[in-house]
Amino acid sequence: MDVPRRPVDPTANGVLHWAPLDHAGYRERMRLMAEYLGSELSVMVTDTSAEVTLLARLFGVRTVVMAMRGNRTDRTHRDAYDAASMIVAPWTAESAEDYWPREWTEKTVFAGAISRFDHLAVTPVATTDDVARSDSRRKVLVVWGGGGTDVTDNDIDRARLATPDWDWTVRSPANPSPDLWADLQAADVVVSHAGNNAVAELSAAARPAVVIAQPRPFDEQHATARALEKAGVCTALDHWPEPDEWHSLLENARERGGSGWARWRYDCGARRAAQAIERLDDVALTCEPR
Repeated sequence: MDVPRRPVDPTANGVLHWAPLDHAGYRERMRLMAEYLGSELSVMVTDTSAEVTLLARLFGVRTVVMAMRGNRTDRTHRDAYDAASMIVAPWTAESAEDYWPREWTEKTVFAGAISRFDHLAVTPVATTDDVARSDSRRKVLVVWGGGGTDVTDNDIDRARLATPDWDWTVRSPANPSPDLWADLQAADVVVSHAGNNAVAELSAAARPAVVIAQPRPFDEQHATARALEKAGVCTALDHWPEPDEWHSLLENARERGGSGWARWRYDCGARRAAQAIERLDDVALTCEPR
């Protein structure tokens, strides 16, 4: 069985995040990566796995850590970030984490938001009044993910009932969008969780938004919400508002517009990240023994 009912010492006495003893599935995954790392690999890019980052470094492979918001000062994250050859942050230098030590910042490439819609990214406008609408009713788009939420259907229904002048559309794993970009462009205000990908899509579309943090390890989404609010990007909250708060929240977000997203992204985050990784790969190739 891949996952034992009771993993044995998964944190290695607090040194790691997930490295359980006698776990066949974990051992096989690490074996496959070790086999690949033992080839002529020159750079390894990791997302949230400190264990994989450290494994690659132990094989003498340059590592790139894709940074995430939240408190990453625990022992395991510190070791991974310290060991990394490069850190890529999917946010701008202007909206950087203020608690990071200098040695992390000095090796960080601030790519800005990385969105699948980077090639469609629009120029932010001051307010949605600049955009012609085919009807007078204003539209709310709720973009909700599948990573766990403390928001219920009843919470959304209560918000909908409290704002009769707004039409609400909800997109989630249970009701996926056939064309999310079109949905984003049609919305006067987007309500979203504070996950990194969702926020990146909002930044590409430059939509007025209310972003609401959901519980995640290391307070990732709460940290994102704080950074958005501090940078003046959009309305960002730590919890789902009460019904009587929604009218003013939506009106204020609409009036604020989407221009603040320019402080969260550059021209194309994916390209900036790829170019930085390629430069590190070039260094690796020039350092190889002849």
